[in-house]
Amino acid sequence: MSRIPRFQEHLKTGFTAEAVSAARCRAYAGSAGSEGKPNLARRWLRLAAEKDRLAVQLLVAAEQVRGHDSNLGAAVAEERYENTVLYPKMIRDGGPEPVPELFRQIIAAQTEHLRQLENLRRELNAGPRDVHLPPEVDQAPGASSSPAGDSSGSAAGPSHPPA
Repeated sequence: MSRIPRFQEHLKTGFTAEAVSAARCRAYAGSAGSEGKPNLARRWLRLAAEKDRLAVQLLVAAEQVRGHDSNLGAAVAEERYENTVLYPKMIRDGGPEPVPELFRQIIAAQTEHLRQLENLRRELNAGPRDVHLPPEVDQAPGASSSPAGDSSGSAAGPSHPPA
């Protein structure tokens, strides 16, 4: 039996469902963009942004957004778990190539994420001011090959429909 109230479980399950659905929409947008369909890509990105907003609402309602220190602590713990337990176990469980190699690549990316989070924590603990914003923050990974041809770097796409 769960130690958290059922409504909390439902909020977390809803968050996961919306976050996964939003990621799928972004993947579909990438595919549409690669196929030369920028308008379809933008529509997928808009849907992803809407699903991201729902996911955030659910996460807040589940009381998982608690303040800068707690948020960073939770993010660091999550990255460490993924790097040291989750993906290594998946690699050990095997599977046909390229699956284990994909998990190794994910661990490499996650290691960089952990480094970034630890740097954020150090900066935040250094004083009351806001953290430094490196230029690469405003550029989404692969932004130069954005599926919609949008150079804004927004992973969620435009906030309004295409004209």
